[in-house]
Amino acid sequence: MNYLRRRFSDTNIAANLPNGYLSGLGGEDDKNQQQPAAAPPRGTSAPSSPARSMPPGGMAGGRDGERNTTKTLLVIDDQHTDWGKYFRGKRINNEYEIRVEQADFSEINLAAYSDTGTMIDMQINRQGTKVVRSFRPDFVLVRQHCRGLDANQDYRSVILGLRWGAIPSVNTLLSIYNFMEKPWVYAHLLQIRKRIGKEKFPLIDRAYYPNHKEMLITPKFPVVVKIGHAHAGLGKVKVENHHDFQDIASVVAVANTYATTEPFIDAKHDIRVQKIGNNYKAYMRTSISGNWKANTGSAMLEQIPMTEKYRVWVDAVSEIFGGLDICAVEAIHGKDGKDYIIEVNDSTMPLLGENQEEDRQLISDVVLQRMTQVCRAGASAAQNINKSMTGFLNLGGSASAPPSASSSHSTLPGAQAGAAGPPPADEDQAESIRKLRKAFSGIFGEP
Repeated sequence: MNYLRRRFSDTNIAANLPNGYLSGLGGEDDKNQQQPAAAPPRGTSAPSSPARSMPPGGMAGGRDGERNTTKTLLVIDDQHTDWGKYFRGKRINNEYEIRVEQADFSEINLAAYSDTGTMIDMQINRQGTKVVRSFRPDFVLVRQHCRGLDANQDYRSVILGLRWGAIPSVNTLLSIYNFMEKPWVYAHLLQIRKRIGKEKFPLIDRAYYPNHKEMLITPKFPVVVKIGHAHAGLGKVKVENHHDFQDIASVVAVANTYATTEPFIDAKHDIRVQKIGNNYKAYMRTSISGNWKANTGSAMLEQIPMTEKYRVWVDAVSEIFGGLDICAVEAIHGKDGKDYIIEVNDSTMPLLGENQEEDRQLISDVVLQRMTQVCRAGASAAQNINKSMTGFLNLGGSASAPPSASSSHSTLPGAQAGAAGPPPADEDQAESIRKLRKAFSGIFGEP
């Protein structure tokens, strides 16, 4: 029964079986097995090297059994917002409490393993006190851009480590990774425009240059040149003529990155349409300082009615990259009376105006909903495995029973039965194992 012993050596599976479920499978061999060794004591890992032995989701020095009643939510954001208060007192399926661990990307160290998942160490400073946290997250909320202007602000390695551990998140880690490069996002917005038409999705026309060497064809001026993957209005320059355009090309050469150009739109105001779960809001932002960038300098922000036109925009965007729970569409309303969609933001979008507190609460509701779905899916899968194992073990017991004399005579002619006799015990056991192998292959992934 070595095959079964190997399969049931997984503690995660064995822990879900009823007491005594596996007793007697190996006959006398079970009586000779040594008792399993005691679990190693918990310890605190160094911040620079996440501990592989850290129990899943367990905090260093945490209470015994805490993992069974608590789910850990990692929020990646700066400390201007205390996300813990938005989840305080909330429970998942009326069973699990939510423990919030919050840090920005620069404070996170992790290591990911194919068998034990992603282990995180955080070394954070709180009011002058250094605090170390070691845990395995059950869920992640990403509210911070994983790439900045500086090369030292590239944290895509953290996203890769979280994905390695298959940790669910809002928005999904797949979409977070896809939003790292704006030309990649724009390419998907082009597909939306082709699918539903420019009238319903008025995406601005744009040109892409992978490097400064390709910036030879002079566009129609004035244009806006955007350098690299910068956000929040950074890296954007208004260019009036071809002389300035060549100067900007030299800046792109020094930056050693790509650039895009789009026609300059004389804007009357900016439009922001956001979607958080099933909640929609639309804003109008008008520059007061006269800056052509409405998000730079003084501006007046006003919430406006949510129209069907705006709903079509944001609903179409929310479907890219497998679905976005949180997203926003940025557009310009020109003095020519036309709208131009210029940008899309994901779960890292800034919150605007007087509704920021409400929006944070809406985000926490979305996270709670997703965490509940993950827990229910996990519980359902565990129940299905237990039911399947019950049937498989019963199959093994009946298959290993030797055939009776009456059954052998009823299925074989008398002469053949007398000549062949009952199958040897070792062949019968081998047949039983073959059946069990075939039955278990669907769960354990064997061919």
